[in-house]
Amino acid sequence: MNRPRLFLTRMSLFLLAVIVVCGVLFGPLQTAFMANAPLNGLILGVLLLGIIYNFRQVVRLYPEVAWIDSFRGDIKGHSQTKDPKLLAPMATMLGERSDKLSLSALAMRSLLDGIASRLDESRDISRYTVGLLIFLGLLGTFWGLLETIASISDVIGGLSAAGGNLAGVFDDLKRGLEAPLSGMGTAFSSSLFGLAGSLVLGFLDLQAGQAQNRFFNDLEEWLSSLTRLSSGALPGDGDHSVPAYVQALLEQTAESLENLQRTLARGEDERNFANTNLTTLMEKLGTLSDHMRTEQTLMMKLAESQMEMKPILLRLAEGAGGRNDGMDESTRAHIRNLDVYVARLLEELGAGREEIIQQLRSEIKLLARTVAAASAASDLSQR
Repeated sequence: MNRPRLFLTRMSLFLLAVIVVCGVLFGPLQTAFMANAPLNGLILGVLLLGIIYNFRQVVRLYPEVAWIDSFRGDIKGHSQTKDPKLLAPMATMLGERSDKLSLSALAMRSLLDGIASRLDESRDISRYTVGLLIFLGLLGTFWGLLETIASISDVIGGLSAAGGNLAGVFDDLKRGLEAPLSGMGTAFSSSLFGLAGSLVLGFLDLQAGQAQNRFFNDLEEWLSSLTRLSSGALPGDGDHSVPAYVQALLEQTAESLENLQRTLARGEDERNFANTNLTTLMEKLGTLSDHMRTEQTLMMKLAESQMEMKPILLRLAEGAGGRNDGMDESTRAHIRNLDVYVARLLEELGAGREEIIQQLRSEIKLLARTVAAASAASDLSQR
């Protein structure tokens, strides 16, 4: 979206040029302003309000452009920007949609008509201020002309040359013409300020209108890229167009199919994720089975070793019974150490077996939960 910076620059340069011209012609303008200060002050006040309003009309487009740029950059989530005012209906309609965005031709036309109506309504006050300045200028003109006519009538009615004093007559005429000249000053000054102010506001309104038209055209181009066109006739109907309710039903069906497609895609992703988890779990179970086989082999070897050592221990015990003093102290110590080591080995084997059994149970529970989740996701996608 193009930002209205160019139009703000034009308006600022034009306003600066007007201020420079007013500074150069300050003397005559001050004289004209003092011809009727209240009326001319009212005209300048309306001009100032109109200038502020036109600048506001262009500046208020910045948040709208920022919202559209944010929406285009992140369609799935754009809560970081403030909700627009001019595009409030569009924000409400598009805010309810996610993922892939598409509009029907009827929805796009409805949005554009609503936004065009809002833009046109926002320029009504600017147009009114232009007309108001022209009206105030004409009002001052007619007011001054009425004062002039009334004053001239009074002057002419007051002239009298009956005494033959022509110098007195001319003095009365000069004094009497001051009022008509004041009325003419009111007429021309108010007309000057009114028409000049309307010219300034007209240019600013023109630039504001161009900025809004540029914004509207960019918005229309973007929405056109999101619009889904539907055929205007059913097969075999000839020139008969589809009724509005049938077209709406078809559009609703197409939208439902798109939602179903997105749901199936999400279900497929979840199924692939579940399959990956199952594969990982099976690999872990295979590794655990290998460890269990290794430990089982080790336990069998230990049992065989114990069986082989049993006759030796029996013979040692018999020999010790036959001759109590025949076994020295070092042999007894070795036998005691051997008993301790065998008992400790049996305890460690029992603890390891319990730990392996607990791990196997937890892995089986995890496998059961994963299978149940995958089964539920598959059922949801099929529905």
